[in-house]
Amino acid sequence: MNYNQADFKASYGLFSQLPDSDRPELVFSGRSNVGKSSLINKLCNRKKLARVSSTPGKTATINFYEVGDVYFVDLPGYGYARTSASERKRWDELINGYFESDRQRTVVVQLLDCRHAPSADDMQMMEYLRYHQMPFVAALTKADKLKKSQLAATCDEFETICGPYGCQGVVLTSAENGYGIEDLKTVLESFLIPEV
Repeated sequence: MNYNQADFKASYGLFSQLPDSDRPELVFSGRSNVGKSSLINKLCNRKKLARVSSTPGKTATINFYEVGDVYFVDLPGYGYARTSASERKRWDELINGYFESDRQRTVVVQLLDCRHAPSADDMQMMEYLRYHQMPFVAALTKADKLKKSQLAATCDEFETICGPYGCQGVVLTSAENGYGIEDLKTVLESFLIPEV
């Protein structure tokens, strides 16, 4: 996977707009403001590939990024309280439509803030992924905010929490200083190797 060949492809606000799936898709999921756009930018070594906002709930569409011969699929953040009922309904239809359609999804990167226990919305999302038998890894964001002495214990703690939902790995990351980014790339690429 060539991270240096990364381009924004398109945004889709409705399930009916999604194009046919013609290549592997790596999906990024997480609550509003957990740092999905920042992580995508760091993986691709680009500052403005994915638009970053300090306003929660900014990504209200599914955004596709062409990264070499795969797509990074950035889902809208969930759990933002100040969202209208109609907007939440559209979000549900968009996400459910995406996960229930026949696509070349290889893995979901479930982003969780390493400084806090997963929220009720995070737990619900992991349950959703387990229900759909969708392989996922947990990318713990904001590792730069932890002391070095906290890193290993935090990783163990999240492995215990996420494991029962079928999580296939926990990686501590920081979009700020690059911590864990190479480890996450290795994990993502392991899902793209064809089974013999």
